[in-house]
Amino acid sequence: MRKVPQQRRSREMVERIIASGREVLLRDGYDAFSTNRIAAQAGISPGSLYQYFPNKDAIIDAVVEQYGTDLAEQVAAALGDRLGDTGPRMIRDTAQALLTALERDVGLLRVSIEELPRTRHRAELLALEKRVRELCVAYLAGRADLLRSADHATSAWFVVLTVEALTVRYVLDAPDIPRDVFLDEVTHLCQSYLAR
Repeated sequence: MRKVPQQRRSREMVERIIASGREVLLRDGYDAFSTNRIAAQAGISPGSLYQYFPNKDAIIDAVVEQYGTDLAEQVAAALGDRLGDTGPRMIRDTAQALLTALERDVGLLRVSIEELPRTRHRAELLALEKRVRELCVAYLAGRADLLRSADHATSAWFVVLTVEALTVRYVLDAPDIPRDVFLDEVTHLCQSYLAR
């Protein structure tokens, strides 16, 4: 458990350590991630680092938590802005918002998905998915007459996880598929699944 800073200077130090941890993680990868490298990147002594974080895992958790929170806010805001939209445009715009959010930090996405043990970020991933699913359920409930299923929670689970998996792989794999074609295909896939 890390110390929660109360003073501005302490909060700034924690942010500096987290930012340095992110830089080291991106530059050196998970296997070479160490408190000594983070302290050197932050320009502080290892002892100062340990005043706020007990070990490197606590720093990784803070980096991933911050990344997950930022990503969740971007995606939830984009979804919230589109709850009044209808049809394929809403699906496409939502997939595009997720794609844009993931593309903002491809390096950290790659490390999170491909290097970190899944248990390190499972809680953040589940929280993001839950938040997006709740917004999706609200959207689907308002269009019940157009949907093939009245079970909005199940439909939302399938749609959210499908769009998430495809979008993450699109960003990480960089396939030879133009962005507009990818978004059109995701839209068609979701619309075909949802429509009556």
